[in-house]
Amino acid sequence: MKTPSHSSDIPKRRRSAAFTLTETVIAIGVLAVMLTGFIAVFTPAAQGIRRSISSEQADRLTTTLENELATLRANSESPAPAPAFATSFDKAFKWIQEGNKPTNAIPIFVYQYRGDPTKPFRNDGTPTPKTTITGEPGKDYIVQSMARRLTDAELENDLKAIEGSVFFVKPTQLVFEAGQLVLSKTPATIKNADGTNAENTQALPYKEAMIAFSAEFHSVPTKSIAYLKSTTFTTRFNSTSIKPIFTRNLAVRR
Repeated sequence: MKTPSHSSDIPKRRRSAAFTLTETVIAIGVLAVMLTGFIAVFTPAAQGIRRSISSEQADRLTTTLENELATLRANSESPAPAPAFATSFDKAFKWIQEGNKPTNAIPIFVYQYRGDPTKPFRNDGTPTPKTTITGEPGKDYIVQSMARRLTDAELENDLKAIEGSVFFVKPTQLVFEAGQLVLSKTPATIKNADGTNAENTQALPYKEAMIAFSAEFHSVPTKSIAYLKSTTFTTRFNSTSIKPIFTRNLAVRR
């Protein structure tokens, strides 16, 4: 009597243990549908979070600039320890007037740096930079928001302890035309409401109680003081093809 052969059963078992091409295609289709739904639900949420973070950073940068324009410090833009300006309004006037000249502008930079709470403050009232990251933030070092001009000697020291990115600001006065505020066509000139030019707040004086201006915030690709003083940066600063990261309309008051 012959023993029944089971060789014919083997191919059947092998075929039943595998996926057919049709099953694989269906599985991929189901996965694609699920991923599409996932992306549709969570992508707007992720974009909203990024916008929120960017908005918070923009608010911080704007507040830093506003506070600095309203603060009269000991002059760190020259060897003299006395303030370079008679009032904080004089300071704001010059920063806006000189911060966006077609030629020989004095750029304004906004950033954060690490300050050393164990060392005395500098002559201008700001924390001494902590160039080496050691210890815990808030305890061994503090993160200080700051705005300085390129002519400020302390800018180079701050850059050695930078936290995050550096931004430069291009301010332009907002003037009245046809009953509304518009960007001045001559950024380096501050005008009175009657259209006359003001050289400063004293001789040929600015007669108004406040200066309204638009501040364009641009990113800086590197944090090197050598780059900021180079012709490469000057070319970038003067370029009209580079769009700002964001723009805010602000005002300084007497």
